[in-house]
Amino acid sequence: MNVCNPLRAAGKLAAACSLACIGWTSAGAADLVVITNQGTTPEVRELATAFMHATNHKVTVIQESAPELDKRLASGAPADLIATNPPQIADLIKKSQLKADTVTPFAMAGLGVSVRAGAPKPDIGTVEAYKAALLAAKSIGYSHGCSGTHAADGIAKLGLTEQLKSKTVYSDGAPVVEFLAKGDFELGIQQTNIMVGAPGTDYVGPPPGFLNMPCPSSVSLMAGTKAPEAAHEMLRFMVSPEAAPLLRKAFVEPAKL
Repeated sequence: MNVCNPLRAAGKLAAACSLACIGWTSAGAADLVVITNQGTTPEVRELATAFMHATNHKVTVIQESAPELDKRLASGAPADLIATNPPQIADLIKKSQLKADTVTPFAMAGLGVSVRAGAPKPDIGTVEAYKAALLAAKSIGYSHGCSGTHAADGIAKLGLTEQLKSKTVYSDGAPVVEFLAKGDFELGIQQTNIMVGAPGTDYVGPPPGFLNMPCPSSVSLMAGTKAPEAAHEMLRFMVSPEAAPLLRKAFVEPAKL
């Protein structure tokens, strides 16, 4: 008799219980290491927690910058899967560091706008209101990554690139919200999944309409995985219908396969 009752569970355990009930269980156990970039870490941690509850596997999620990832792979440190943006995936394929036939889109992260905690929240509900908020801000911060590129593309579409250049600050290395919380700039733009709930900041909302250009992420098995069966199992889970509510809980949307 199946004693799993998702209706009696709560939070992550409810999701994990649901997964176990429909067959996300494994006979063998493996210790998996999943490498993430800054933009995929929140949702991968959410998925990893549910996957561990539903299987016998252990999953360790490690966020690495591109330089640190290169060092890790060169040292031979273990890694079974990677979740990151398409350009980095393409670079790793060229270096034969991924199993290219396993690369699969899994998430789309929309942009968000935040202010320092306690600061007035600007109206960004329409294109004109968003444009006015950008012009009114004393300083604006975003990154050189996907979200920053898309934020800059949106600013260009509004014809504001030159007007905003002198008050634009780039947050290199750390999340935009960390610099925003310290008061390094007045308005921050980054992926919503990184911004919501960040200490010292208040989330305002997404840019309106065509200005909210999401950042895609893919997952792939690493070429050097020591547990390919378990890694495949986790990859299948990450792109399954059962993963969708967990992705949305982390403020991203499932990729449309």
